[in-house]
Amino acid sequence: MFPYWYLCILDFMRIISKRTLREFWESSPQYMDSKSSLEVWHGEALRATWKTPQEIKGQFRSASILKNNRVVFNISGNKYRLIVSIDYGRQACFIRFIGTHKQYDEINAEVV
Repeated sequence: MFPYWYLCILDFMRIISKRTLREFWESSPQYMDSKSSLEVWHGEALRATWKTPQEIKGQFRSASILKNNRVVFNISGNKYRLIVSIDYGRQACFIRFIGTHKQYDEINAEVV
């Protein structure tokens, strides 16, 4: 486990990585409408100190909690789906997938 002092310095969520979000909205003109929603999600996630999936649901009621510490966020009114894997102890959020609802339906969200 972690030493106590290590946990004291982790007072915000680290997002790994914003570049993945940026590459998505820059990958095609049709995805540019996701930029503002993804930036808002990124800003809120950076300030978060989630310790449990229930805390995420308290902040993002439409989020879906999956196995293996995975969470699916609806972006831009559910036009896009964002899948992250969260390490609550280390306060780290790993972006695993961002895509349209149709693209999301073609993957296994628990293993991507």
